[in-house]
Amino acid sequence: MVSVEEVIKKLEAKARPDQLEGMARFGMATERRLGVSIPDMRKMSKELGKDHKLAIQLWETGIPEARILAAMIDEPDKLSEAQMEDWVRSINSWDVCDQVCQNLFEKSPFAWKKVTDWSKREEEFTKRTAYALLACLAWHDKDARDAEFIKLLPVVKRGATDERNFVKKAVNWALRNIGKRNANLNRAAMKTAKEILRIDSNAARWIASDAIRELSSEPVLRRLRKKH
Repeated sequence: MVSVEEVIKKLEAKARPDQLEGMARFGMATERRLGVSIPDMRKMSKELGKDHKLAIQLWETGIPEARILAAMIDEPDKLSEAQMEDWVRSINSWDVCDQVCQNLFEKSPFAWKKVTDWSKREEEFTKRTAYALLACLAWHDKDARDAEFIKLLPVVKRGATDERNFVKKAVNWALRNIGKRNANLNRAAMKTAKEILRIDSNAARWIASDAIRELSSEPVLRRLRKKH
């Protein structure tokens, strides 16, 4: 078995400190960050294979790239609700949040419950995780029924007044992804977006305007007609 120390050394060998300034400009937390690219981490995850114990150890290092790699190699069937709670509390960067959602959390049977639970929390990155997770489910869960997303549109509307940048962008992402699944959900998401637009909030107006622009665009509508 590969040790956590060996994996960290491999990550350090791929480190690009010269990239940190640019990452900071994009709002990524740079504390303890190495500057390793996502393609390099994906390649490393394939070499390592699935390993729940190693994933836990990598997460505990606190290094952003190690945490992203942990999500890539963890075993979804061994992911407990307690682990999800432990991990979400220590997320402090939007890229770690999004990678954890799309590589691990969305595969958990607790995913739908956590969208609702975390959307009620006040911590910025916990709340972002709720909506990023919903966006990922809308993007990747091909078996989910329309009703499951429609039921969560009020959760999206509730989150639309949060003025914090990382939250409002995730709320917008979730709304757009729901509306791009199929024609039925496009209509439902558009209805919700128009309701959000009427809310007296800068965040709500931005979220709604951006979603309406994309969801009513000809490329999206053409793709949905073709899909139908």
